[in-house]
Amino acid sequence: MNSASGLEAFRLDGRHALVTGGASGIGKATCRELAAAGAHVCIADLDLPRAKQAASEMANARAAQVDVTDPASVARLIESLPQLDILVNNAGIGLVGDISHTEPEDFSRILEVNVKSVYLVTRAALPLLLQSHGSIVNMGSVAGLIGVKQRLAYCASKGAVIAMTRQIAVDYPKELRVNCICPGTVDTPFVEGYLEKYHAHEKDKVRAELNARQPIGRLGRPQEIASMVRYLCSKEAEFVNGAILPIDGGWTAA
Repeated sequence: MNSASGLEAFRLDGRHALVTGGASGIGKATCRELAAAGAHVCIADLDLPRAKQAASEMANARAAQVDVTDPASVARLIESLPQLDILVNNAGIGLVGDISHTEPEDFSRILEVNVKSVYLVTRAALPLLLQSHGSIVNMGSVAGLIGVKQRLAYCASKGAVIAMTRQIAVDYPKELRVNCICPGTVDTPFVEGYLEKYHAHEKDKVRAELNARQPIGRLGRPQEIASMVRYLCSKEAEFVNGAILPIDGGWTAA
């Protein structure tokens, strides 16, 4: 509660939000959190049926299909929005491999989805965001802040997202706000997919290792990341701009 006014803090009533990759994991938790705070949320995802299912579970939410790597698809999405106050660039993919085991086409795909999409969506949404003096939250990763074993392409992509966040904040310091959240490993379908693909025969062992990688001793929860997104988009965070915010159970402090 806000002790000065007696009103609930971090409200987003009447704000219009767009969340890419919003149909599952951190994206879905973010959509739920923003909707609960009073925002009208567009859940944008390549998987339209899953986005529709997610929207049916929330108030003030609708689903939209988008391929964040396709300029025409992104343009159609932005054109469908009546206004935009909040953009959450959450869509992303992962890749396991050191430099000797990362093929050029796989490296390019990671940059296309994790980096170019942030450029494409933000560029297309910029006129609406400037009009509303809006807020952008980019989903980075601790992998953009430190070296993570066997994550060459992923580390490179998230480092680029962090750099873009700071650069946009410098170019538009009074017109909008842009910040970047850098989660540690979060318990999502993204992580379960990784375990199934690369460690199907030793899931429990590797899951325990992932928990131990965070000094706090557990994986993050999607809701914990979503709560930070809500704060960054609220009036209470109006002095936060160009910030890179780890939420990692102490990983980058160790």
